[in-house]
Amino acid sequence: MDNAVSNNPVHHRYELKADGHIAATYYKIADGIITFIHTEVPPELGGKGIGSRLIKGALDQVRADGLKVIAECQFVKAYIGKHPEYADLLKT
Repeated sequence: MDNAVSNNPVHHRYELKADGHIAATYYKIADGIITFIHTEVPPELGGKGIGSRLIKGALDQVRADGLKVIAECQFVKAYIGKHPEYADLLKT
């Protein structure tokens, strides 16, 4: 399993490759704000914590890039709700 979350700006998504599949969270960026729109985890990867690892890695990169977050995606919103250490990234 490749544990590295990578940004794929061509496809506007962060990706995590695992077991021959790709989990991805899609975004749009404007004016220093990244809006997470949708997260997809293939059924073959369900229940393995892949989605959480993907979002953690994406948010860590967002923090390093100095962006603020709008969580339209319910999965991202729920992750931030369970991990308050990322709440400061939310655009207010």
